[in-house]
Amino acid sequence: MPKTFLTLGCFLVLVTIPDYVPAFKNYKVFDWHTVPTVLDFVARKTSSTPVEDEFDRLRPDAKVGKLGVYPIIAPPGSLDTFFEALRQAESGAPGAQVRVLHYGDSPTTADMITADVRQLLQKQFGDAGHGYHLIAKPWAWYEHKGIAVTSEGWQITPANMGPKVAGPLQGRYGLGAVSFDGTPGAYARFVWTKSQQERVEISALRQVGGGTLTVLADQVPLGQLRTGSGPNEELFAGWDLPTNTREVTVRVENGPVRAFGVDLGRKSPGVIYSSLGVNGAYISVVSKMINEGHWARLLDHAKPHLVVINYGTNESVYEKFVDTSYEVELREALRRVRKALPHSSVLIMSPMDRGQRLPDGTIGTVPALSRVVAIQQRVAAEYKCAFFNTFMAMGGNGTMGEWYGAEPRLVGADFIHPMPAGAKIVGNLFYRALLDSYNKFKTRRLTEGFAKTGKPAPILRR
Repeated sequence: MPKTFLTLGCFLVLVTIPDYVPAFKNYKVFDWHTVPTVLDFVARKTSSTPVEDEFDRLRPDAKVGKLGVYPIIAPPGSLDTFFEALRQAESGAPGAQVRVLHYGDSPTTADMITADVRQLLQKQFGDAGHGYHLIAKPWAWYEHKGIAVTSEGWQITPANMGPKVAGPLQGRYGLGAVSFDGTPGAYARFVWTKSQQERVEISALRQVGGGTLTVLADQVPLGQLRTGSGPNEELFAGWDLPTNTREVTVRVENGPVRAFGVDLGRKSPGVIYSSLGVNGAYISVVSKMINEGHWARLLDHAKPHLVVINYGTNESVYEKFVDTSYEVELREALRRVRKALPHSSVLIMSPMDRGQRLPDGTIGTVPALSRVVAIQQRVAAEYKCAFFNTFMAMGGNGTMGEWYGAEPRLVGADFIHPMPAGAKIVGNLFYRALLDSYNKFKTRRLTEGFAKTGKPAPILRR
């Protein structure tokens, strides 16, 4: 019995600490303000039948269906590379594949928002494959929709938790900003649960004394990548998969090996949308934590038509950083991307609302978040990048408070991380904004084509 009380007491202390120790406020898992609503329960109004009511409660589609279009701010021509690739894929042109890299923070690590955008784009323009997936799970909640991964034996280092002392491997974290060091016995197995994947590419780092990675399809060897001795450089090896392959295994045969990820694709025209999230990430991950030359070579190899930079949530509670350093680092990140990919489209996607409990008990927006968004919009314009204001598209100030009180709830008790239904709303908002801009691009292209012939352009109806 004493052990039971001791356990309960420890639990209560742990869930209470975030309410009284500011340094732990982001780890909040329980909201004490909801206790009165549980004790003073009033049944909510129902629809015409209990079945219809439960159907409405559990499906986020009703909220998604009411969304409008919040437009992307796009300087002339800033998204043309991406949209032209979409147009080719939409026409079914052989080999027309659209590659998107979406960098973000914790929601992106769970493929939230990005999975919804991927699904919608692939439904519209074709499924060209899943895209980049880290070689193992750096965090328990790292998930990619449609891919199940099991792994063991890796030493995992995210860019934002890497060593501070300079060394030969510092800053070399791969395209997804997380590195995986393995010795013989380390492995990763990828099983796709939805669309069939037809090609796999693995990425690793050459290093002095490096070992060998073996790749298997349905447990049958495909080939190897030797990371050998020599100067540090990025290595890639890819194979077509046998028909109806259901899983790929990557195994360290001899070591050591520093691996990064697998890139899964199909041979058909369509969209490949890579979700590149790092838990706790902020703009410094891509502005200085990843080695510039290393990242540039990886970006050049990936050859994306669109790069989405989606940070700002974690920065928003550090007002001094926002007011003194954020803009400098955002500019550096964009400089790096522009230098590595001069012809690719770049889009800054602002953070979602981030809530905090106010003294009067209501949930408001953290003060610096609007300043982060304003900086992003201004810098995007200066660098001729597109900009999507997620914060305003979802409702602006106080949205997380509304989402927390919604039924079903759309955000967790930290007022930061969306529930699947909330992520679906944001994903749909972003997709609709992209599609709206794409339709305007097609209209412009059509008008330009008719202007060259001297014929009037037809009136398009959507």
